[in-house]
Amino acid sequence: MWKKVFICFICFTVFNCRENTLDKNYHWIPLKVTATAYNSVPYQTSYEHPAITAWGDSIKPGVKWIAVSRDLLKKGLSYNTMVKIDTLEGIYLVKDKMHYRWKNRIDIYMGENIKMAKEWGRRKITITYAVKKDSI
Repeated sequence: MWKKVFICFICFTVFNCRENTLDKNYHWIPLKVTATAYNSVPYQTSYEHPAITAWGDSIKPGVKWIAVSRDLLKKGLSYNTMVKIDTLEGIYLVKDKMHYRWKNRIDIYMGENIKMAKEWGRRKITITYAVKKDSI
């Protein structure tokens, strides 16, 4: 019994320390965007390489990754930027970029679950993204 309590305490402490470190080391900048969802299937990404992002990462179901429109790159949402999405749990990483035609948009990766992506649809949401404090 005590062993389980101790393990839970350690896990809780580590998680909270990580969150506090993120808050201490980064400014979290809010941004209103249009959010859609995508899957790693050929007709949504690339017929030749549906599981390879625009930056060359191998994508697989279960990761918390997003693609961003290229205009957001100039605002600081560059490769590996941490992003919090107001309606979803956890921290997502910018790992993909969208076609030039899209503006002020993110695309949330939802594995191969096309139904879930369609249910998400297109929404106006607020995200917050991390910028290192010493870089501003």
